[in-house]
Amino acid sequence: MRFRLDRIWPEPFAPRKSHERADMSQDYPSNDKDRFIPSFAQAPVGAVLGSVAAVMFSVGTLCIGGLMALVVADVLGRNFLDAPITGVSEIAARTVVAIVFLQVAAAIQQKRLTRADFLVRRLERGSPKTVCLLEMFFALTGAIVFALIFWASWPKMMDAWTSAEYFGVQGVFTIPTFPFRAIAVLGSAVASLSALYRLADEIRSFRSNGT
Repeated sequence: MRFRLDRIWPEPFAPRKSHERADMSQDYPSNDKDRFIPSFAQAPVGAVLGSVAAVMFSVGTLCIGGLMALVVADVLGRNFLDAPITGVSEIAARTVVAIVFLQVAAAIQQKRLTRADFLVRRLERGSPKTVCLLEMFFALTGAIVFALIFWASWPKMMDAWTSAEYFGVQGVFTIPTFPFRAIAVLGSAVASLSALYRLADEIRSFRSNGT
């Protein structure tokens, strides 16, 4: 999942001329309006969601860097110093899930979730309204799925908080599970709202294409 600052703060990063992007990868969306999140004056909800997604994405990127450093340190310590770091596999397993939830909202807002772009582009040339319908269905499905994840994760997060749940081996290393469950709840909530925002945007596009 790639992240572009010009989608969140378009003014300083906006392209100067449209033809400058003519030779860029065809993976980018064909609609200019999908290239960034609107400013607060244009769309307050989109700007707030975009800013939250930007912060979450940045935290997720820092987690990736930290996880890489931890794994490298464990490999070096295990092979050269005979001193492995305890709990790396458990930490990595939960951190990867946390990273996904931290970055999925930005992917939804920028239409960067896995898709067959070549098919979408072909359909868009012939029938933009069909593409809008597909995007509407995709966004609605995403909103429902992440809302269900939020609904299922909330009780587990509260249980982790009240019971001081942890993972690891007591007496060796323990890490509370609450932060990881809280990230899942926050990420699923923002992802669901982002999908609803995309749905509203696609409905507006569908209506504009019909006029």
